[in-house]
This record gives sequence, C-alpha cells and structure tokens, in this order.
Amino acid sequence: MKKHFGFKELLSYATPYRRTLLFITILMLCESGVALLSPWMAGRFTEAMLTPPSTAYAFSLQQILLCWLAVLALKALLNFSNQYLTSKTGESMLAQLRNRLYDHLQSLPIGYFHERKHGEVLTLITNDATIISSFVTGTLIGLLPLFITFAGALVLIFLINPTIALMAGLLVPLFFLIMKVLGRKIRPLSKAMIDEYAHTFSIVEENLSLLPVIKSFTRENIESRRFQEGNLRLLNLTTRYMRIQALLSPVVQFLAAASILLLLWIASNQVESGQLTTANLVSLLLYGMMLTRPISGLANVYGQIQHTRGAAQRLIDVFLTSSEPTDNKEELPPVRGDIAFKDIHFSYPGREQILCGLGQQIKAGETVAIVGENGAGKSTLVHLLMRFDDPQQGSIEIDGTDIREVSITSLRQQIGLVQQNVLLLNGTVRENISFGQPEADMDAVEKAARNAHALEFIKQLPEGFDTLIGDQGIKLSGGQKQRLALARVLLKDPPNLNLDEATALVEPEGEKSFIQECHELLHQRTVILITHRPASLALADRILRMEGGRFDSCG
Repeated sequence: MKKHFGFKELLSYATPYRRTLLFITILMLCESGVALLSPWMAGRFTEAMLTPPSTAYAFSLQQILLCWLAVLALKALLNFSNQYLTSKTGESMLAQLRNRLYDHLQSLPIGYFHERKHGEVLTLITNDATIISSFVTGTLIGLLPLFITFAGALVLIFLINPTIALMAGLLVPLFFLIMKVLGRKIRPLSKAMIDEYAHTFSIVEENLSLLPVIKSFTRENIESRRFQEGNLRLLNLTTRYMRIQALLSPVVQFLAAASILLLLWIASNQVESGQLTTANLVSLLLYGMMLTRPISGLANVYGQIQHTRGAAQRLIDVFLTSSEPTDNKEELPPVRGDIAFKDIHFSYPGREQILCGLGQQIKAGETVAIVGENGAGKSTLVHLLMRFDDPQQGSIEIDGTDIREVSITSLRQQIGLVQQNVLLLNGTVRENISFGQPEADMDAVEKAARNAHALEFIKQLPEGFDTLIGDQGIKLSGGQKQRLALARVLLKDPPNLNLDEATALVEPEGEKSFIQECHELLHQRTVILITHRPASLALADRILRMEGGRFDSCG
C-alpha cells in the first residue's frame, strides 16, 4: 500500500537545514530592512540640500552621506552573506535530496525499473531534484523578504501620505489577477518540458548503451535524427515557457511602475498645493520604486511555482511507490539448502499467467537442471526465489521457512545468482570479483577466480587483477565476463546457487573443462541450473522440464 506523500513531505526531504534556512531568512529580512533606509536617507539628503544655510539643521550633508554610505555597505555585506549561504545550503540540500532519492530508488522492486527507461529514472536525480532544491533556496525562502519589503515600503508611504498608500494597496489585486492570467499556461508547459527532457535524456542513455549495435546496423543518421527531433521538441517547449516567463515579470513590473508614476503625479499636485514637501516626494518616489521590485519578484515566484510543480509531482510519484518489504522480520539462519516450491502461481502485470500451480522439492546439496522453451518461466522461478517478485499464490520455503517471513537481506545473502546477461562494474577485475565481499583478501579473490576457471585468462591480461575492464566489461569476451560473474558469486560462497545460462557464452571446450572442475564445487551447494547446453546437463542430479507453468520430470 502506498503511503500518503505530498508536496509538504517532499519539501521536508529537501530541507533538513532548517536552522540555516532560518538564519538566511533573518539575514534577508535585515537586508530588506536596511534597504528601506535608503529612500529615507535620500529624503533627508534632499531636505538638507533645500534647507537654507542659515537655517539650523540636525545633520550636515557630509554626515548624511557618510551614514548613507554605511547603510549601503551594510546592505552589500548582508547581500554577500545571503548569496554565499544560500548557494552553499542549496548545494548541500541538493546532495541530501539526491542521496534520499537514490536510496529510495535502490529500495524499489526490480519491476519498477522494467517499466521505465533508465534515462527517465536518471532524470529524477539530475534534473527534477535540482529544480526542487533551486526552488527552496532561490524562491521559497525569498518570499518573506519580498513581503517585508513590500509591506515596509507601503507602511512608510502611508506615514508620508495615507491617500497614496491606500491607492497603491488597491492596485495590488490587479497585479495578482494579471499574474494568474499570464501564468495559467506555465504549469502544463512545465510538465510537458520536464517529460520531454526525460524522454530526450532517455534516448541519449539508451543509444550510448546500444552504440555497437547502432554502428553495426549503420543507424547513426536515424538515431541522430531521432535525438534531434526530441531535442527540437524540448527546445520549442522551453522557448514557449521562457517567453511566457520572460513576459510575466516585465508586464507586471511595467504596470506597477506605471501605477507608481500615476501616484507620483498625484503627489506632485500635492507638492504644488503645499500638502507635501519636496523631500517627502523624493522618498515617496524611491519607496514607490521599491514597491515594483517585490511585485516583479512575486511574478517570478508564481512562474517558478508552476514550473516546480511538474518536477515535484514526478518525485512525489517516486516516493509514493512502495519499496521492497522492509518489515523488521527475523533473520534467516544459516541454511542447509532444502528448497520447496508450493503451488506457485505468478504473472507479470498485464501479461498471461506464467506459473500455474507449480510445485517441486529440491534437496540440500542437489543440483537440479531446469530446461524448457523460452518464456516458460525458468528465470522467473529464480527471481521469485530471490524475492525480486512475489508469487500471487503459493509459497517458497527454504529449510521449511517461508521466505516471506524472513528479511530480504538475510535471504539474498545465502543465495548466489549468475545470469546470462552479465552485469559488471566499470572497474578492475579484482573490484568486480570482490563486489559482494569488498573486504576479501587477495588469496580469497584468486581462489574464487581459480574455481570459476577464470584465473588463466586473468593472468594474461595487461595488469592482471588490476586490469580495467570497461563499461559492462566491454574489454572482455562473453565467456570471460561469465566466468568473472561466477567468480564473484563463488567468493560470496552461498549455500544456494542459481546458474541461469551461466555457460551460454563460454566456448564448448571451455565449457567441458569448466564442468569437469565444477562437479565437486557445485555438489557442496544446492544448485538450480537453467541451461540449454547438453554438456551442462551432465552436472545435474535431476532434470526438470518446465511446460504449461509446471514441472515435468525428465530424469
């Protein structure tokens, strides 16, 4: 069941630095307060300029200018502190959000990733998390200072002339109405822009992984055109978004400035009639100009909120996706290796049932080969044993314990898996073999390589165990990669071992040698051997054929 998760909860993921953000907000408020002094200083300077020399005045021009300089210096210092702390905190928040997002993605069932392109998932970390972090540090915490600046300027205008302040306040709802009308198109554009970004990024990620295939079929021009079309769609959406966003702030700012000029025209008439001094008119002008800044800023905020909603919804959807079961269940104790499949029914979402009442008992230390047509459910059975998925009906037991009643970690620690589609780290040979046991010493690594019949080719590599094998082991042959994957599992030394076409890419002679050397090694474990290779069947104590979602014994 999905837990409740909303925008407020998402912000809590992005804002673990509440004290720092509060301090930044206080600094911003101080900066806004200091900024409100400048128009007042300008009024005092004007008043001093217009005061006859013979008339006594509290401060000289020099004193006013020095005070004004001090105000400007303080404002610059506060501005520097704000920008530095905001940038630093924003990057820290982004790193924290990415960590939490990565941890959650890693906890999701494998089926989640089967339904999505890798590029779309990567976009969550590279783009969407950045948008959220930027919104918090660049937009959200700046709201209060904008309101303070607006309210402070309005109050000070009121102290100078209540009539003008009242008229300025009445114009505010008009500005928000204009922002809403212009910003109405931003939200759907933002979502479309984020989705297209994810789609275009997916093309890049997919094509880079398929580059050898693309080159072998000479599809460079086709794939280039496909990327260019996606990139053009993204450019068009971004251009439309930027056009509206660029229009929103200047329109509101222009209307605000025009309104201020209207109010100043009224104020100038009051100066002529003697109801307002020239010094106060100068202060009124500068405070009026200060009003346009927060109004323009709020227009940008409105656009940013609409833009952020699209990214926020994508992240919320991810956090709403339930992780693999993490209940505090008991640890699976060291097992002998008895495995029992009891009345297993399973189907993938939107597909026909693969397993229909499957049942079978595998004894500890037994090697069972499973054969059958492609799509019969052989690999699915292994995935259910590893709890990559759970059956819709039935149960799987190890040593009489239902695997759903123990923690997933303790279960997987006692099961080894070697797949036909070998997944390797872009690192050294040693790093790949010790992937599951990073603390293993060199003797243990060499022993695992020897048992996997991989030591011979490893010693022939330019730097032996320190040789870099490239992305997904691209510098190795298919058989070498499979032997490396087997060595990785043998170093883990699990009591249960699943070999899913583990010798499919090994040459026939190498397979025969491997089988001769592995008889004793495999008989120490409970082994499920999925294969189509006749030579590999010689390892099996029993052969089971999968057909119609069930087992038929073959010997």
